[in-house]
Amino acid sequence: MKRITLGIFFIATALVVLVASKESTPSTNDILTSNFIEGNTGIASINALSFGPEGILFIGDSKNAAIYALDTKDNASVATSERIGIGEVDEKIAASLGTTTDNIRITDMAVNPVSKAVYFSVNVTDGTPVILKLKGESFENVSLTDASFSKIELENAIAVDAKDHRNRPQRVWAISDLRYHDGNVLVSGLSNKEFSSTFRSIPFPFKGNQDYASLEIWHAAHGKYETHAPIKTFDVIKIEGKDYLMASYTCTPLVLFPMEDIKGGKHLKGRTVAELGAGNSPLDMISFEKGGQQYFFMSNTNRPIMRFKYETIADFKDTMTEPVTEFGVATGVAYDNLPMVNVLQLDNLDAEKVVYMQRTSSGDLILRSRPKRWM
Repeated sequence: MKRITLGIFFIATALVVLVASKESTPSTNDILTSNFIEGNTGIASINALSFGPEGILFIGDSKNAAIYALDTKDNASVATSERIGIGEVDEKIAASLGTTTDNIRITDMAVNPVSKAVYFSVNVTDGTPVILKLKGESFENVSLTDASFSKIELENAIAVDAKDHRNRPQRVWAISDLRYHDGNVLVSGLSNKEFSSTFRSIPFPFKGNQDYASLEIWHAAHGKYETHAPIKTFDVIKIEGKDYLMASYTCTPLVLFPMEDIKGGKHLKGRTVAELGAGNSPLDMISFEKGGQQYFFMSNTNRPIMRFKYETIADFKDTMTEPVTEFGVATGVAYDNLPMVNVLQLDNLDAEKVVYMQRTSSGDLILRSRPKRWM
């Protein structure tokens, strides 16, 4: 009887130890949010959004020249999203905020890759920044005053009162785009340095350290090298085993920079691989695979969505150094124009669909999902 009782005791003890061990092992979310604080974020503006792991939303605030990581607690995994088809998006957003469309500006859209929920950033004319989450056809406010978050201030951000040669305020370009990639928050924008176009790589969780480099590009439509224009939108492409920043600028050069060189305040000269046509500004860029091939897609102010094949970019070894003198002419890496115009925002919704926000010819702002096979 003693042997049986002793055996049961050891088994029970082992189970208790095993359960305690599991309970004491922190989750990925606990590790990533270990230095988060609770309260008012103090966000003053929202220029860009990007999701990281575990439903953590990264927010770019140019007024404060800071990046915020917000724990949305929206981390219940969903494999497939429902189809989306909503009209009068700006009117519905304005109504949810108790105002009208002339008092709001939708600045970005991002899909939580875990929950597949669509989030929007809005700046209200009274100065209030807002994050909204789509629920059905309604918009739910995500609190920025009672939140779990961390932040990091950008080093050497462009001055609050900085103006360009046309006397236009430049602080808004402290953060022009951001993206989470491989454990880092990547940020494009302007700094207070002589060569102000800057790209930053900030490890997450935030510890205070950040790598950055100033950037120089050959702008074929302008016929000169430039160091002051900010990247408008970007993605990361892997070529021959190395990660490259693939950046698009206004008027519209497409430029590659080796990611491994973005460190220590170095000054980098990019390799311009395309001029996509003057008189245009890029708005958003995404990538995904279909049919065993990777594609990149870019929406624009004055052009349809452009589709680039990975192989076309990777196989282009030239560096553009000659001016393009004819207005609107595209040279370099080839691309396809998709029959989708006035697309303001787009993102991957799930493995099979993208979601995009588009201004129709009638003036309606719509939000729709679309199968990737038709992209």
